[in-house]
This record gives sequence, structure tokens and C-alpha cells, in this order.
Amino acid sequence: MYTDASGFIEYVPGDAPLVIVAPHGGTLSPAGLPDRSCAGCTTVNDLNTQELARTLVEEFRQRTGARPHLIVNRLHRRKFDGNRDLAEATGGTATLNASWTWLHAAIDSAKAGVARRSTRGLVIDLHGHAHPIARLELGYLLGDAELRATDATLAAGGAMSRSSVARLAADTRTVDDRGVTLLRGPRSLGALLAAEGIRSVPSPTDPAPLVGEEYFNGGYNTQRHGSLAGGSLDAIQIECHLTGVRDSEGNRAQFARALTTALRTYFTVHYGWTGPSS
Repeated sequence: MYTDASGFIEYVPGDAPLVIVAPHGGTLSPAGLPDRSCAGCTTVNDLNTQELARTLVEEFRQRTGARPHLIVNRLHRRKFDGNRDLAEATGGTATLNASWTWLHAAIDSAKAGVARRSTRGLVIDLHGHAHPIARLELGYLLGDAELRATDATLAAGGAMSRSSVARLAADTRTVDDRGVTLLRGPRSLGALLAAEGIRSVPSPTDPAPLVGEEYFNGGYNTQRHGSLAGGSLDAIQIECHLTGVRDSEGNRAQFARALTTALRTYFTVHYGWTGPSS
């Protein structure tokens, strides 16, 4: 395990083609650091997402024999936001600039480690939401209004080239899943989660948020660390509801099992990875 000089950001290297980032689950609130006060700053934590990330890493390791890379922001969101650009992340506290730089260097290091071993892989930016509908919100950088369009309209407009899985949408090993099908087709992550009993949007049964429904479509980390600009790793922001997923140790373990099952299939089908020996 590595940390930045202040001990605010943690990086645990792995050997799986999976990078888990928990940017909003920290609890440290040093008195010497002022609260962020930038206009529009969100300072509410994503409850138990740090714990959920650690549970997911361990479940994936036990089930596959390979450990995901893990990056955790230990600071409370009042002090630092691990999913924003520098100015908003730090709220203007210059002493946190180094932690912000270290956070993204750690993600870049994890991505480089994946590329050395497996060439391709996935970054999951793990969050929690408090929206009324108890479902996962899978963020690919495509907005809710865009998702309400038909597949044909999305394809004609080149939507997947503007997504955080742009590269995978073009070269997934299963040719039938290329393009918009990767978003909400039968082997999309939403479909695989639905098969495990986890309602998700977008997915075949829940293709898009309805008008007026809240939805997070991805943020700074998904944009920076996915394949929108042609990188070797794709990225998906997963926003988790609380009840049944994050609210207890038992539910976190159960969700980690379901997500790991979905991810194992996702990696096999789309990346051709089945384990350390593949």
C-alpha cells in the first residue's frame, strides 16, 4: 500500500485488469484543513463507499485469483473532492494540490499496470446516490435525455464515440455487442447486473431515466480516465443506492458478490480475460 505524503490518498496496487476508485467515501477531517467553500461545491459524503470498494476488491480477488487496483480518497468531501478538477476538488486550499496530483498519478499508475499485464481493462469510479429510485446508475458520460433516444438515433449520432467506453464499443471481442449494444444490450453491464437481481440504468429493462428522474451520467474521473480520448482502459461510474447495497456489512458483501459475478462475465465476453493465466 502507498499513500501520498499527507496520508490522504491511498493506493493499493493489484494485478487484475480492474481499477476501483472510491473518491467520496473518506472520513478524515483534519482541523487544519478548511472546508471547501467554492460556489456549487457538494460536500456530502457517499456513505460507506470506501468500505464497499474494499469489500469488492476482496471479493473479486477471492473469486478470480487476481486483485483489482484500489485508489481511495481518505478525506471527507467537505475537505477534498476526489472527482473534480483541481480548483473544485481542493476548494482553493493550495496544500491539497499535491494530493490531487497524487490521486490522478495513482490512477494513471494503476492503468499502466493493467496495460503492462493485460493491455485492456476497466476503471470503476464507485459512488453512492440518494435519488428516490433504488437502482444503480451506470455513467458512461451520456446524459439522460440522450439515453432516451432510440438505439438507431444514438448510433447515427455517434454517441458511443463520446462515451467513457468509446474504445470498447469499437473493439469488444463480441462483434454483435459493438456500438450502442454495449450500452444496454444483452451483454451490457446493466444486463449482467439485472441478471443478478440488481436493477440498473441503462439496461435492457431500464434503458434510460424517464423525464424528471434523477441520474448521474459520470464525472471528472470517468471523463479523464476512460477511453473517450483513446486510452487503453474504459471507465464506468457506478452510483449505488443505499438500502440493500451500502447500508450494512452483509448487504455490501452480497452486492460485491453480485457485481463480481457480472464483472467476470463482462471481462470474459468483452476483453477476453478469464483470470491470471489468461
